[in-house]
Amino acid sequence: MPFSSLCASKGLTVKDLITLASGKRIGVPEACDYLSEVGLCAKDYIDREVDASLSGGELKRIEIAMIMARSTKLSVFDEPEAGIDLWSFSNLIQVFEHLHEKINGSIIIISHQERILDIADRIIVLADGRIQTQGTRDEVLPQLLGEVPGVCSALSEKSAVRRGSRDGRDPEKPAGAGSRASRRARRGL
Repeated sequence: MPFSSLCASKGLTVKDLITLASGKRIGVPEACDYLSEVGLCAKDYIDREVDASLSGGELKRIEIAMIMARSTKLSVFDEPEAGIDLWSFSNLIQVFEHLHEKINGSIIIISHQERILDIADRIIVLADGRIQTQGTRDEVLPQLLGEVPGVCSALSEKSAVRRGSRDGRDPEKPAGAGSRASRRARRGL
């Protein structure tokens, strides 16, 4: 159920959602553990009503806490980094690594962020609705970074834009952010 629907459910608290997701009765300490793991101060959120006062980033973290409570063998995250700041992104990577160990299952992450590739076992690159390449991180990452010939043009352009970042721009800022080549590359992935 998308959060837009959940926010319409008056009276539900964050603890209620985590309890529903877990499929069992859980106490406040366990629900707080899930919130803490996604970088939310449990005491500020555990009894908070899920409504429009929550930001997109807060909702995203609560959604991830719910998935952690569910402990499914397969979890799908569509751009989980959206609305999350840089510090939280680093913690998000750790959350995914912990979740993978905990569930001993599979996590599918749909993302345009190159930084998320560091935790991938397998990578599938889609462009124009078709699989352009797939394989292990060691097989695909060099292609994405432009180190192997035969990469689709959007990926090559993205790599060229990134190489241009050696001109003194902030290395934490996505390479070519806002440029036409960067937008074409993001659409191509």
